[in-house]
Amino acid sequence: MAEAPSQDTTNLKYSIHKYSTFSANYAPENILEDKPNDQASRWSSDSNNPPQFLILKLERPAVLKTITFGKYEKVHVCNIKKFRVYGGLSDDNMVLLLESGLKNDTVPETFLLKHTVSGHQFPVRYVKIVPLQSWGSTFNFSIWHVSLGGCEDWNIVQKCINWYTTYREREAIRLCLKHFRQHNYTEAFESLEKRTRVTLEDPRLTKLHKLLVEQGDFDGCEKLISEAARDGLFQQYISQQEYKPQWTPIIPSPTGTRQQPGMRGGHQMCIDTNTQTIYLFGGWDGNQDLSDLWSYQVMSQEWTCISRDTHAKGGPSARSCHKMCLDPERRQIFTLGRYLDSGLRVPENLKSDFYMYDIENNKWTQITEDTAALGGPRLIFDHQMVMDVENRIIYVFGGRVLTPSRWEGCVGGLGLDERRNNTYTPSEAIFSGLYSYHVATNTWTKLRDDDCAGNGTGPQDIKSRIGHSMLFHSGTRQLFILAGQRNKEYLTDFFTYNIDSDTVTYISDGSGKDSASVPAAGFTQKATIDPQLNEIHVLSLRVDLRARYSTGSHKGLSKDKEKREENVRNSFWVYDISQNKWSCIYRNEQTGETYWNKMQHVEPCPRYAHQLVYDDTKKVHYLFGGNPGKTYLPKMRLDDFWSLRLCRPSTEQLFQTCVLLIRKHRFSELARSNSVEALKYLQTELYSAVDHGNPSQVQDFQALATTLFQSPEDCNMTHTPLLPSEDDPSLKSEGSSDLGWVHSSRSQLFDQLTQFVPEHMTQPRGNLVDLIPY
Repeated sequence: MAEAPSQDTTNLKYSIHKYSTFSANYAPENILEDKPNDQASRWSSDSNNPPQFLILKLERPAVLKTITFGKYEKVHVCNIKKFRVYGGLSDDNMVLLLESGLKNDTVPETFLLKHTVSGHQFPVRYVKIVPLQSWGSTFNFSIWHVSLGGCEDWNIVQKCINWYTTYREREAIRLCLKHFRQHNYTEAFESLEKRTRVTLEDPRLTKLHKLLVEQGDFDGCEKLISEAARDGLFQQYISQQEYKPQWTPIIPSPTGTRQQPGMRGGHQMCIDTNTQTIYLFGGWDGNQDLSDLWSYQVMSQEWTCISRDTHAKGGPSARSCHKMCLDPERRQIFTLGRYLDSGLRVPENLKSDFYMYDIENNKWTQITEDTAALGGPRLIFDHQMVMDVENRIIYVFGGRVLTPSRWEGCVGGLGLDERRNNTYTPSEAIFSGLYSYHVATNTWTKLRDDDCAGNGTGPQDIKSRIGHSMLFHSGTRQLFILAGQRNKEYLTDFFTYNIDSDTVTYISDGSGKDSASVPAAGFTQKATIDPQLNEIHVLSLRVDLRARYSTGSHKGLSKDKEKREENVRNSFWVYDISQNKWSCIYRNEQTGETYWNKMQHVEPCPRYAHQLVYDDTKKVHYLFGGNPGKTYLPKMRLDDFWSLRLCRPSTEQLFQTCVLLIRKHRFSELARSNSVEALKYLQTELYSAVDHGNPSQVQDFQALATTLFQSPEDCNMTHTPLLPSEDDPSLKSEGSSDLGWVHSSRSQLFDQLTQFVPEHMTQPRGNLVDLIPY
């Protein structure tokens, strides 16, 4: 992720220390000067065979924070597409600071480097740049210019060096302590701990080790872990686990009226989390636009039709492809935009009306007949609209501008029914920019024009689009904008707009270098945001891109009939904003009518033009309706209603897992010495610890009985026998081989249990012997 340097960052001088190879006159020293107009002013490797590298030496140790890559004035096949940056105080001991890639363009890029460990800054003297791939896959690597930014104030750097030196020494001692304890070198462990006064881990884990490994007090272990769970020690581990999606169909309450909205696509929904109410308005039922307004009470599971025709109540006319946002504090809903058939696109119909619905008083108000007359957007559809509730500002971005029908038809398939005559040339499409609307003053402001050329070459340019997602993060006060379509181009870029500083920052340029770990280009994605969890959720629909599809979020798909395919797939992604990381938590690769008929009560079938809202207090998504895209039923729309919970292991589940691990190990020790007691323990204590609704746990439990009929040698885990501990009275009657196995297996169990608590509380994850080279 490219970053701007912080205010305390200064330019750091460096020299070329080492390099792998260079070709002709393209010496490493060329990168010291920034000459974008000089084709020869670069380092170029003599080969693209690894390892190729440059090692830079700073003039003096510094806290290195940023690296900037200059570029040639034209795109170039030798530009590096992927690279790594390492740093350290010596050239033979470096840590990874960055793994990223460069765009193949002419704009310099700045990256933020890792420069802290355990919350403290660390210094470097040497910087190693390792190219991994060039934009021309068979070409050598070229770097045109490198500048480094950081802090070289000696008062600060010296403190960092002192801290880092102490930190490394302390970690080395902790590795030794871990090694001594694992191998039961009690005297060495106690002597080193006493002499250095370095603690290996949190006192609660030391107590756990004593109970488990030294004393074999399994009941005491369960009690201690129960206390740790109550103290919240599992929470960090839980937050790092991948979600599992849980879809549930929502059926109207049998005691209610059983009325609900009819089949539709291109409708809009919003949710009031304060009152647990979902609002739904408009849409297209396959034959006509709709103007009904509904509410759904989550607690009573009941739909209520507020109005069959909002236009008759002074509200908006029937429409689809509009957008809505809600002010939960003032209980107001705002709606803007709509789609019009080409035959209706005459000047008098192309005004951009803007409405507000007062929930408390059940009253519609037309804010303006035409937002364009007040400096706002023209009549648009397939745009996005979000609200900064605290400041009462609405943001509108993108969408296609509707113009008189002599210019209109289908752009990238936006006229979605086969009955339409599509005469539109895609290059003529007009897209709307980024606007803000201040509710209190009824004032529109244009924040960004559309980058008409669609190049997005400037760092602050925004390429307008349709079918995208836009979300407002109330904590960071940023708009997150993702993907979409512009004419025939499907976009996968991802960027933020800071509403306070009026700046754009690209998280991903959509170049494809991260294609394995981001949502693929598709036709429909619905996104939600959770500011508390700092997460973005994306439900993405992907269609086989070999087919010539065209999208329109209001009514479905349109393409040449002879080229229709129904190869559609659902996937669900989570973006961790803090970690800048995408995770695909669900991907359905199944297709076909038979499969989806079987799964209709398990998960929603792939669809277009549906709506998804998110309750960030209860952590539940709600999905309604859409177009299933059936070629033989082009007017078919859906009226199914679903909830989606993203589930992670609970504290109770983790505690149950720990108890099960402890009791399985206790059983394995009993099985080696007293098979009768072991069988009794298996049928009682171990049986009660199993989650009998978990097939995997049940299968493992059933397999445990077989260990009663194995010899001790067959039960042995593959461990090197360790010296016995003299502190465990339960082991005194066992042979030395069993003593070694018990200590080793208990130590392994201890390691398993401590993986659930934060790393800063545990012994080092690494092992001392791993530092020994082959």
